[in-house]
Amino acid sequence: MSGTELNEKDPGRVDPSEKDLADTWFTDGQRAFRRAVRDFFAADEVRKAIDALQDHAPREESGLIDVYRMLGERGWLAPAWPKEYGGQGLSPVEAGIVLEEMVLHGLPEDQRVLSIDTVGQFLLEVGTPEQRARHLPRLAAGEEIATVLFTEPHCGSDLAALRTRAVRDGDGWRLSGRKIFNQKSQFAEWALCAARTDDGPVKYHGITLFLLPLRSPGVVISPVWSMGDERFNEIVIEDVRLTAEHIVGQVHEGWQPINDMLLLERTGMDFQAKLRRWLDAVVEDARRTGRITEPAYAQRLVELDANLRAGRALAWSMVLAQVAGEPDPVASAAAKWFITQYSDEVVRLGSEVIGLDGLLSTWDGEAPDLGRLEAVYRQSPAHTLASGTSEVMLQIIAASGLHLFS
Repeated sequence: MSGTELNEKDPGRVDPSEKDLADTWFTDGQRAFRRAVRDFFAADEVRKAIDALQDHAPREESGLIDVYRMLGERGWLAPAWPKEYGGQGLSPVEAGIVLEEMVLHGLPEDQRVLSIDTVGQFLLEVGTPEQRARHLPRLAAGEEIATVLFTEPHCGSDLAALRTRAVRDGDGWRLSGRKIFNQKSQFAEWALCAARTDDGPVKYHGITLFLLPLRSPGVVISPVWSMGDERFNEIVIEDVRLTAEHIVGQVHEGWQPINDMLLLERTGMDFQAKLRRWLDAVVEDARRTGRITEPAYAQRLVELDANLRAGRALAWSMVLAQVAGEPDPVASAAAKWFITQYSDEVVRLGSEVIGLDGLLSTWDGEAPDLGRLEAVYRQSPAHTLASGTSEVMLQIIAASGLHLFS
């Protein structure tokens, strides 16, 4: 099911495989679409552009990415969107194929997840025709970045405790507050910002979504550095005036679309593809060092391979549930939790296979594979936090699936 698999006759070789193209959940047309996407990523121009991104020094993060524009020219950056907005009018399956292949080929996916899967999908579902016409074509073309402002310093992503507030100002609103731990804001033109517009007895009522122009006077973007190479940001918003055209969905009714969109985000597709790419690199390192045939490593590689195959099947089952119009919040939480639990295990095994050289960072010219293992080691804990923490996923499973709190 992965892009590579161990050769049974020679466990020291990793051979390309198209076995995943025969997965029963794909139609012939979808298999042909995947082949076309793989051919795109195999092109010299695309391969060189991706390699250049991976060669960036830590904290030299890219903004607009050329490969995104190349995908946008084909209508593949948002293939499930209508053609009038820059897509191909295809299904969530084709969108999942593009996302999976992006990650497997080493193209950073955060910009797509934020701009297409989150902000763009909000506009498709609850945006006005004017908002869609203005923003979606540029997002689908890879010519603009949008991001999300939900998390706040004192409450994490607990939207019931939001302190960012928008107050009425004539025919518009005045927005003030503070957001943190969001990505790409330094490059983005717009952000989907959740703010409280009303206080009432129901804690999730009174939340409204705004499209905030990030270049507005009164918006200050500051870096928040972390263990990872990519930058988080703090956004301070001071008395920014917005109008009715900036509201996404209904006033005071932002919680339900947020809840619905988070469910769609939790297929685990990007996580499983990233872990597969990491594990394939570990297999290559094990072959190079001769450790692939040592029982202490071989057994763990086999077990991880099996678990990631199971995780991939779970992720695709969530996509197919979307196609059928039957998304399952409990199954989505289980898929996300199951897949991301293996992040640390994959990178830990990788460091053991390489040895002490795996601790060398990109800053060191002698680091193997440009120090990517060390970078991945720092990045892996974020998988159990992004798109909802593992603890939140377990709470959803316990409360809604097992009814343990009823």
